[in-house]
Amino acid sequence: MNLTRAEARERAELITVESYDVQLDLTRGGEVFGSTTTVKFSAKPGSSTFIDAVTRTVHSVTLNGRSLDPATVADGVRIQLPGLQETNELTVVADAPYMNTGEGLHRFVDPVDNEVYLYTQFEVPDARRMFAVFEQPDLKATFAFTVTAPSHWDVISNSSTPEPAQAAPGDDGSARSTWTFPATPRLSSYVTALIAGPYQSVRSEVASSDGRVIPLGVFARKSLMQYLDAENIFELTRQGFRFFEAQFGCPYPFEKYDQLFVPEFNAGAMENAGAVTILEGYIFRGKVTGAQIERRAITVLHELAHMWFGDLVTMRWWNDLWLNESFAEYMSHLAAVEATSFTSAWTTFASLEKSWAYRQDQLPTTHPIFAEINDLQDVEVNFDGITYAKGASVLRQLVAWVGPEQFMAGVREYFAKHSWQNTELGDLVVELEKASGRDLDDWGRQWLETAGVNTLAPELEADADGLLRSFTIVQSAVEEWPTIRPHRLAVGFYNLNAAGKLERVHREELDVDGERTDVPALVGLPQPDLILINDDDLAFAKVRLDPKSLATATAHLKDFQDSLPRTLVWNSAWDAARDGETPARKYVELILSNVAAETDSSVILVQLRQLATTLSFYVAEEHREAATAAAADRLWDLASQVPGGSDAQLQFVKSFALLAGSAAQLDKVAGLLDGSAVLDGLAVDQDLRWELVASLVAGGRMAQDGIDAELARDNTSSGQNAAALAKAAIPTPEAKAAAWDSIVVKGELSNALQGSAVTGFMRVLDRSLLEPYAEKYFEAVPGIVENRTHALAQQIVVGLYPALLTTQATVDRTDGFLAALPPESAALRRMMLENRDGVARALRARAADV
Repeated sequence: MNLTRAEARERAELITVESYDVQLDLTRGGEVFGSTTTVKFSAKPGSSTFIDAVTRTVHSVTLNGRSLDPATVADGVRIQLPGLQETNELTVVADAPYMNTGEGLHRFVDPVDNEVYLYTQFEVPDARRMFAVFEQPDLKATFAFTVTAPSHWDVISNSSTPEPAQAAPGDDGSARSTWTFPATPRLSSYVTALIAGPYQSVRSEVASSDGRVIPLGVFARKSLMQYLDAENIFELTRQGFRFFEAQFGCPYPFEKYDQLFVPEFNAGAMENAGAVTILEGYIFRGKVTGAQIERRAITVLHELAHMWFGDLVTMRWWNDLWLNESFAEYMSHLAAVEATSFTSAWTTFASLEKSWAYRQDQLPTTHPIFAEINDLQDVEVNFDGITYAKGASVLRQLVAWVGPEQFMAGVREYFAKHSWQNTELGDLVVELEKASGRDLDDWGRQWLETAGVNTLAPELEADADGLLRSFTIVQSAVEEWPTIRPHRLAVGFYNLNAAGKLERVHREELDVDGERTDVPALVGLPQPDLILINDDDLAFAKVRLDPKSLATATAHLKDFQDSLPRTLVWNSAWDAARDGETPARKYVELILSNVAAETDSSVILVQLRQLATTLSFYVAEEHREAATAAAADRLWDLASQVPGGSDAQLQFVKSFALLAGSAAQLDKVAGLLDGSAVLDGLAVDQDLRWELVASLVAGGRMAQDGIDAELARDNTSSGQNAAALAKAAIPTPEAKAAAWDSIVVKGELSNALQGSAVTGFMRVLDRSLLEPYAEKYFEAVPGIVENRTHALAQQIVVGLYPALLTTQATVDRTDGFLAALPPESAALRRMMLENRDGVARALRARAADV
């Protein structure tokens, strides 16, 4: 199933692909579909190559009119193509399996009405699961899909959906139709798409900068249409169109733009050209937090940005995946701030994305942003916090380094020169250098080709009158990644005003380079109450505060006038707790004393997540249960004190339900569920009911009959996933054994149900329930990785790792496992190293919690 970069490079030197004609029959039942692919391509005469095709059965292979024996040339993954001519035509007739893993052509049955819904997910290497294809991004071609499906379905692809023609009835007499799509522009195979089923849609349009009217569509399953807020999606899309076309100097490159909410999706969304698929969880059935609404907006804008950067111009090979994702991530936040109502998106970026990046960059598996991708397995484990979040952070730093106007000028020239082509990082860098006049060689080497995060700290002296006599920014790096980098950043001075709010009184922007950077412009100014290095969050670096600033921040964290500097201080406190520099229980107190005053929903979300992590892993074991119980009580009090119906109240209730463990706390959870306990303004809708059910189940207050009763109220896809989580959370040895058997031994669950069951299995108040499975885990994971797709294997390897058995014995057992791994198990080694690091870091933090 793997493909090496060397193989891809060799194949690209041999062939040029002209077109694909793909005929699909989706009426053959629930196991397989018919796939007939005709490919036209040129090649070096006399050479040989292979085409990728993951199949159940290959019926025939015809190359240039010559029949090849499938038993000889096809192995279920590749088809060998010997004796090529200068121009070639290949036809492969095969049956391919539907998937339930969120990869390839995924098949889902809606429990509400038993209707079948299909969608594709091809990134990284899974177009080959639907049709025979030269599966690498630099072999672009046109794609024409012809699809036979039930007549009552809608069928959507990259090109506009044609009027279907009636086809002969199926074997069961059911009505069938055939949709013949026009050919696409030249695309990479991983951004082609097919979505089929009785999807319902809402239509609109947007005017492009070149005068075209672009049709817009938003799609969802029939049973979810009542919750679909299509107008919100259309508004964001129009705002994104106007912003990106203006910034990129290039009209939208495709003929229509559909956004399809699909079930059991593994990621947030996928940038299929003109047919974006989006996680169905972004259709909100009840009240949700502002953080979720903002995240959906960022996702919509992220995928739209990819239509230019990724689809119109595409990376040559996967080592530039980081640039593809980082650019979309940066542009989505920029568009949110400058073109939509989400004007605090950079605060969210600092809180959510950069905390992910800092965590990833401190793992033993960290890697340079520009990573060496030797094969597809390398790609699959590189969809991480470096590729997305650190890359976007460094891209923001690059914008500050070259200048915003110069950056966009270079981007516009890049699109003008390379539309419909494949590129490498150097192609963009050349244009940025021309536009800015800056030499980016050294910058690129230090930021893109080395790993690790720097720490910046102020070193200052003040005279008797409180005036600064000296100010130096000290930069350090960890021993493993000792690179000292250039930074473009701002230093902010903050004072408490008459109203008791921290307001910025001075800002100094400068270049920092080397281990020590003097800042003479600050000398002679009064030392403020708080000094914030990396104010406005332009740089990617951990920040430490001087003693006076730390005292001010601790006492007045909630008193910042603006959300972004407050978030930077939150981040600094989290870094210190994770690094064992601050006792974990002090960090818990910092959160609980300040989070109610936080105004940014995404920041509240992050702080509550980090609160849960700290209580589970970083608080000393002898204090963990008491600290968790006390935190849950505080969260209930906060939920009672904040305005009823507020975003904060909903988040505090959810966090309370997650931590609840005492009899009195579980009584409150039960009261919210049955209506005997009421919090002013709190709407207990179906999604919140499931969170309360999970809390009661994990606490031993509800059994399977209660789960079944709740599922009878909500027998939907969301309900089934929530019930799977709750069932696996039942705190008995028998229930844990049944969940383990279902997840690990039988392995028949879909990606969504398995993910829910994994989460439920690990949700325990009594961690001894997990002890029998620690050794079983290490015994099982090699076979899991060998026999399951990457998405399903990663859920198990990461999700079932016995991290909650936070002991040196877990670290030692992991070390023994790693020592026995063969060299070819690179993906498993990486996941296991990251698992190990989490426990090792937790042990260090616990030792510091005194």
